This record gives sequence, C-alpha cells and structure tokens, in this order.
Amino acid sequence: MKDQRKYMGLLLIIVGGIIVLFGLLFYFSDNIPLIGRLPGDIRIKRENVTFYFPLATSILLSVIISLIFYLIRRFS
Repeated sequence: MKDQRKYMGLLLIIVGGIIVLFGLLFYFSDNIPLIGRLPGDIRIKRENVTFYFPLATSILLSVIISLIFYLIRRFS
C-alpha cells in the first residue's frame, strides 16, 4: 500500500511539472520564434474573418509530448 502511495505521489509531481512547463510555454509563446508559424500551419485571412489552425505545430507538440512520456515510462 505504501509503494502505491509513493508511486502516485511521484506521478502527480511529474504531471504537475509537465503542466507547469506547458503553462510557461504558453506564457512565453510570443518569444519562441517558430511556434505557431510553421510551414504546415493553416492561416486564412478574409475581410472580416481570420481562420487559423496550427496543424504542423500540433503535430510537433504531439511528437514531443509522446517522446517525454516514452522516456518517463522507459526510465521509471
């Protein structure tokens, strides 16, 4: 029972750290040069409407997050 509590505590710390990193990424995203402006991102501007879908950015972030979770599973 104590091992499960320690594991759950460690898991919550890791998840909390990841959430903090994402918060910092969103907060400082204007200063990061390529985030949101990759070649695969879709941006359509009309007179009154702007549609923006960050497809390439989403795929890049998904690969990075998957890699982080893979490394966590591999070394824990």
